[in-house]
Amino acid sequence: MAAPLSVEVEFGGGAELLFDGVKKHQVTLPGQKEPWDIRNLLVWIKKNLLKERPELFIQGDSVRPGILVLINDADWELLGELDYQLQDQDSVLFISTLHGG
Repeated sequence: MAAPLSVEVEFGGGAELLFDGVKKHQVTLPGQKEPWDIRNLLVWIKKNLLKERPELFIQGDSVRPGILVLINDADWELLGELDYQLQDQDSVLFISTLHGG
């Protein structure tokens, strides 16, 4: 069984408004059989942090197009996107590029 992980989850570019306006969350992910990956993290975020309008953050099993994801300041596309396995003390930043006009 994988040990619990401590991860910093941050929202910016307006995405924080879906999370009661809170930008930074220091979270402890519970131990589970499989290692934590971004796919599992998104499910956990939806259940535990997301306060309103999930359709503005989640689409299918991924983030909505227009949301940049950085893992330890690197674009998640370089790290395997949804399959990236989280490590203890990782930082995951979600930045919305979607703006009203």
